[in-house]
Amino acid sequence: MTTAIDPDSLGLIPPETLASMSGIELFRKMMAGELPGPPVQAITGQRMIEADEGRVLWEAAPPANFLNPMGGVHGGWAMTVLDSALACAVHSALQPGQGYTTLEAKVNLTRAPKVGETYRCEGRLLTLGRRTGTSEAKMTDTEGRVVAFATTTCLVFPI
Repeated sequence: MTTAIDPDSLGLIPPETLASMSGIELFRKMMAGELPGPPVQAITGQRMIEADEGRVLWEAAPPANFLNPMGGVHGGWAMTVLDSALACAVHSALQPGQGYTTLEAKVNLTRAPKVGETYRCEGRLLTLGRRTGTSEAKMTDTEGRVVAFATTTCLVFPI
């Protein structure tokens, strides 16, 4: 089960700090607690648990505030966690002084996530060029079944 996320460990990182390190350096410092994690973690119940160049792994448990009127987890929760894995897979391979933004994303939901369950979301870099990067991500339950999957294209630029 995902452990509670300390809101005091989350925050924005100054642009000059971001520009001074590679993506993988950034993620390793965040996971070590040397830099704050992204504020989105506080509302989505997600945290990065592994990072290598071109690959990231998030753990996430949908909080009850993502329930829709029928009692199901809103699809936006899975989309947000997938977006984090997709973008971080690209970011993990960037060099100091490079930034990115999402150009497009495609998401498929295949099972209904449930409050009280913990999921893993792995993002993998597919391609990285001078101007674009692409990645794919897959969210699985504790039995290894695919809950959702996605692809993205990101614009890469100097910062």
